[in-house]
Amino acid sequence: LEKFSERKERELDKRERERERERERERERERERERERERERERERERERERERERERYKKGVVPSTIGTTIL
Repeated sequence: LEKFSERKERELDKRERERERERERERERERERERERERERERERERERERERERERYKKGVVPSTIGTTIL
């Protein structure tokens, strides 16, 4: 009887450790998704700053995207 309960206990421990590892992997995936969302927000902010710089240059009468290009 004792051996049986010890074996059961080890199996439970093993399953519990496996669940804990799975939870840890899930937390890591969530952190990675959060980092990716943060990188995307940063890229969006950079694009917005670039659009703002373009608008400022345009207001000053300088349109850099057309300088040096030939209109065919």
